[in-house]
Amino acid sequence: MRNAFADELTKLASLDQRIVLLSGDIGNRLFDNFKKLFPNRFYNCGVAEANMTSVAAGMAMCGLKPITYTITPFNTTRCLEQIKLDVCYHNQSVIIVGVGAGLSYASLGGSHHSCEDISFLRSIPNMTVTCPADAFEVRKILKEAINLGGPVYIRIGKKGEPQIHQNTPDITIGKGYIIQKGKDLCLISTGNMLFETIKTAKILKTYNLDAHIVNMHTIKPLDKDLLKEVFSKFSLVASIEEHSLIGGLGSSIAEWMVDNHISTKFLRFGTKDEFFHKLGSQQYLRDYNLLNSQEISKTILKTLKKEKL
Repeated sequence: MRNAFADELTKLASLDQRIVLLSGDIGNRLFDNFKKLFPNRFYNCGVAEANMTSVAAGMAMCGLKPITYTITPFNTTRCLEQIKLDVCYHNQSVIIVGVGAGLSYASLGGSHHSCEDISFLRSIPNMTVTCPADAFEVRKILKEAINLGGPVYIRIGKKGEPQIHQNTPDITIGKGYIIQKGKDLCLISTGNMLFETIKTAKILKTYNLDAHIVNMHTIKPLDKDLLKEVFSKFSLVASIEEHSLIGGLGSSIAEWMVDNHISTKFLRFGTKDEFFHKLGSQQYLRDYNLLNSQEISKTILKTLKKEKL
């Protein structure tokens, strides 16, 4: 995802001289082409992310289109006050890109894990929260975010994510879309869990369960029209995300359900409410959190009283 981000940003910057990039001392080689073409529009702010956020807010107030980029927890939780007061309070057009979100940097420990960022940022007024699923979605959402205006958070993985789309999808921030039509239950995914969600649907298919898959790439604002459609059609809906069960996609949907008096059976799959002291690969921590297609399928089958895997 990060390579697609760097490439698309360079293309967009060639069309709009107001676009500037601020980095928290990472991605130096990643942005070589950007720096070569636009040396006066790249700012390495060092390991000073709070300051970087305030600088970006000031740039936006001067008419520029700043984008901040660094590892997710350092670009969100470390500078939450600056995001809240400098960017969102003034409703400034700053795009915050968190790279390596969720468990992408699993082996580097708790300082690099980011399973709370959606919860924090979606609660701040004026903030838009997006989670592209693959490189193609990164390109489209970045372009949309620049044109949208106002604060936007783009939550991306690191590298090596499976490619879902064959070309850039026609998506719009705030509008989810259907990946696959089904008739028995609905799986709603966000971000880098879409591929695992598709794998889950394939397992369920072997049990004669036809899963409908929705990609909710925007968590704030939620696509309430699509949710209304889904919950009116299916007796079981499940959300799947590489984020804490507290405050993420599943929580957002549950809040919507309460507000609209929806009683459909709803399952949430995400990370546990704990710090992860056992380190390993991203898949290792997903497995620890029962966040893989096998475990998700087991829970769904148990809920539907089907034979266990």
